[in-house]
Amino acid sequence: MNLRRSDDLPPVGVAVWRSLRLAYSAEPKLVVASGAVSLIGAVLDGTFALWVALIAKGIGNHDSRLVYLSAVALAVCVAGGWLLQTAASRVERNLRLRLRITIEGHVARMQATLPGLEHHERPEYLSRLAVLRDGVLQLGMIYGDLFATAGAAVRVAVTVALLASVNPLFALLLLFAVPPLLVASKRAGVLTAVEERSFGHLRLAEHLFDLVTKASSAKEVKVTNRGDDLLARRRREWRTWRRGVTATRWRTALAEVCAWGLFAAAYVVALLSVLGTDGVTASQVLLVLTAGSRLAQYVGMTAGAAGSLRQWLDASRRLAWLEDYAAAATRGAGQPAPDRFGHGIELRDVSFRYPGTDQWVLRHVSTDIPSGSVVAVVGVNGAGKSTLVKLLSGFYPCTEGEIRIDGVDIRDLDARSWREVLSGAYQDFHQFEFTAGLSVGIGDQTRMTEPAAILQAVGKADANGLVDDLANGLETQLGPSWPGGTDLSGGQWQRIALARGFMRPAPLLMVLDEPTAALDAETEHALFVRFAAEARRRSEDMADSGAITVLVSHRFSTVRMADTIIVLSGAAIVETGSHDELMALDGVYAELYGLQADAYL
Repeated sequence: MNLRRSDDLPPVGVAVWRSLRLAYSAEPKLVVASGAVSLIGAVLDGTFALWVALIAKGIGNHDSRLVYLSAVALAVCVAGGWLLQTAASRVERNLRLRLRITIEGHVARMQATLPGLEHHERPEYLSRLAVLRDGVLQLGMIYGDLFATAGAAVRVAVTVALLASVNPLFALLLLFAVPPLLVASKRAGVLTAVEERSFGHLRLAEHLFDLVTKASSAKEVKVTNRGDDLLARRRREWRTWRRGVTATRWRTALAEVCAWGLFAAAYVVALLSVLGTDGVTASQVLLVLTAGSRLAQYVGMTAGAAGSLRQWLDASRRLAWLEDYAAAATRGAGQPAPDRFGHGIELRDVSFRYPGTDQWVLRHVSTDIPSGSVVAVVGVNGAGKSTLVKLLSGFYPCTEGEIRIDGVDIRDLDARSWREVLSGAYQDFHQFEFTAGLSVGIGDQTRMTEPAAILQAVGKADANGLVDDLANGLETQLGPSWPGGTDLSGGQWQRIALARGFMRPAPLLMVLDEPTAALDAETEHALFVRFAAEARRRSEDMADSGAITVLVSHRFSTVRMADTIIVLSGAAIVETGSHDELMALDGVYAELYGLQADAYL
């Protein structure tokens, strides 16, 4: 799926409405309270100069009643403004925190709904997502920015109205306040666009920093003495990113200074024109000086709020883009996956290349995988074995051709439904640093808290000894970075991953992609013998679902027991058959088998 360009994001109106609706649905009471407090505080603050001028007028006219009432009003403005400002900061802090949690969850949910892995390998997607992730903080301030902008605008309007009551010339200052507002808003948008275009350099700089500082890469960095080189490269990447962003900041800052200079000049001209007019009273002079001094502050507040508002608008458009992207990827959820295999799986002229590359990983692959079969996939490194497993899992769509599940194109199946009948263990498994029980149990959400189901999966993975040796059994925290956490060896982590893959009791399709690469050959062989026997037993049962098992392994002592062996070479299937048939053919499989056998002599 292609990404839209930054200048082709969803319309502002659509994006704003979605963001406001999402934020309001999260905390409606806090939104209303924040708006009321902000606007009332703005009105009180904006009338400060009026009460000061009326006090001066009352003193000049010896009107004690006017002085008293104005002083009371001024005290109310000052005290009330302080109280409202304090209340507003508290309300806004709570609102910002809750909105940020809501929006972060929404963004994570959008990513989780994407059916495949393709988006994780598109640099343009990752850069835009990184900018959006940083923008979540701004989205959390969505109503705060909106109310701050409205409050600042109210202050400007009230102040200009007070000044215009002395001389209508001051009303023209509103026109000269427009350039600073436009420049501030434009500057925020330009900076966001520049950051997105150059974010690849910052992402690489952060990756290089992680390589030097994280335990997972520390051993290789230290043993090769590459730490200084990686840090030097990080500095270069960071400076490249900073150079482009800084140049834009200076350029837009110069435009902002010019806009403010124009406003300042207009204000000085207006002020001198009024002060030089005959008949101006002392109270009017005080009003002009007091309100005028605050006008620049209010216009600055409005410009700052407008800049933040623009960042929020940009973040809203990127959030709407992610929503549209996820909706397009999941549109037409498709038909449910079958609950049993009738015919099995068919691959018809399947070709595939990874996003952003021109190299074919699989080319014109066609084969049938009958229901109830145990199939092994072999070939040299880079032949496309793991890619084939990923296509069967629905992680990527075929670039060309189709995979049919009982006659239905896998792309027409609901991705979530297909994965409900799928289970597997992959060579690039993840180390979930939860308790041992949860690290296994998440393989089946419906039974993830059932100790009996977890222990059964542990037994299938021959990991009982591993769990017994843990300090607290299944309750042991895994991962040394957590308090009381226990680190595991590569083979132990793989056993946990394998047990996780065995959590579903009767998957329709079981994929095992080098599931025991970190284990010794004898252990792998014993595990697969046990699992293949169970798979065949279920397949022979008249009430069975016709489940299919697909195994990828480099160890031919393991794959020889499969019903069918698929041999990949040069991105294509070159041989298919049983072990005996392929050995009799004396082709690629026989050669690879002989080479491995010789290695053990």
